[in-house]
Amino acid sequence: MISKSLVVLFLGVTGLLISCGDSTEKRKLTTKKVTRDNVADPSVISKKKLENGLTIYWFKKGAGDPLKEGDMVNIEYEVKLKDGKIVDGNKLANKKKLPFLIGFNLQTPGWDIAFKELRVGDKVKVLIPSKLARGDKGIEGLIPPNADNWLYVNILEKNKPTRSAGGTRVWLLEENKDNKLTFNDKNAVIFHAIASTPSVTEFVNTFRLDKPFIYRMSDHGLVPGLKKALMNAKKFDRLFVVVPPEEAYGKEGYLDIVKPNESIFYNVLVMDVVKPGSK
Repeated sequence: MISKSLVVLFLGVTGLLISCGDSTEKRKLTTKKVTRDNVADPSVISKKKLENGLTIYWFKKGAGDPLKEGDMVNIEYEVKLKDGKIVDGNKLANKKKLPFLIGFNLQTPGWDIAFKELRVGDKVKVLIPSKLARGDKGIEGLIPPNADNWLYVNILEKNKPTRSAGGTRVWLLEENKDNKLTFNDKNAVIFHAIASTPSVTEFVNTFRLDKPFIYRMSDHGLVPGLKKALMNAKKFDRLFVVVPPEEAYGKEGYLDIVKPNESIFYNVLVMDVVKPGSK
């Protein structure tokens, strides 16, 4: 059975893990009160205000590559409210850094907008207007309705895919090397997944009903690119997977959920790999 701490890490980061829909919005994170933010911070060396009201303040200009949609970066970050309360961040998750995939964070669209203005090495604070954050809903017990967000972020590095399979990109974020049994054409895989496209957030979230997928290689219905990504996965592996349209639903799309020629992002946690005949 998976440890409680691993589940908390998988679900506990509102910004980075592409959020977790209703299940995330109903939980109450521990917060920390700090001093009120000062827009006129003398350590700011540059500023850019976009037409939508999002404003970026640079503490440091990086010399690395500009960021674009589809990039996965490792970051240090925290999110504060106007009164200085810290409501999210890698330190709250007890991590030195956390991954963020640009292009799929629809519940807080200001993140994607801001990151596309940045490059590796940038250290900034970003004023995200409420309409580009959690809007008039907020998050119960954590972020009030119509609350502007302050995102403090340090872009540490781009994170290259661990492997590619037919155009599908896979990042192995966590691995328990003690586990040897892998998913293949004989064994079955049991996994939780949160799936999003650039236009629809979390059209799949198996955590909500606590009903993970169970698949064998011979089963129909699993997106081909995701099946390739899961090959050789082991119990407790945690993966980011981006499946291109040709390995997903192609030019036809899927109902009104996946548009034609859309990529799909999967945040995957492998619960178990089992041999045939296992209970």
